[in-house]
Amino acid sequence: VQLQASGGGLVQAGGSLRLSCAASGRTSDFVTGWFRQAPGKEREFVAAIRWTGGTTRYADSLKGRFAISKDLAKNTMYLQMNSLKPEDTAVYYCAAASRLIWSTFGSASSYNYWGQGTQVTVSS
Repeated sequence: VQLQASGGGLVQAGGSLRLSCAASGRTSDFVTGWFRQAPGKEREFVAAIRWTGGTTRYADSLKGRFAISKDLAKNTMYLQMNSLKPEDTAVYYCAAASRLIWSTFGSASSYNYWGQGTQVTVSS
């Protein structure tokens, strides 16, 4: 499985961006997610979605502003980010897990496929 993230860019605080993660290969029973890493900080969980059923989970601090979704026909996952803040500035990575224990959805080590990352910069 290969993942290609896109959609990052520079946006003013309060603005919106939609990230995309296109997957090649079979992902029908995968869990996919978004993580982000700001300079000097550890990679942190953003959101996850089950491709079968569509169950989602979010980092508590991002609930209500971010929304994860998928398009099975396009084999693509999305992250809609609204009301962006300067502290949302980071490289955003998409990830996929072929065998994930659902309770570990927030752990980067649970994912065995990673995209290259896309930079999101929010100016104040």
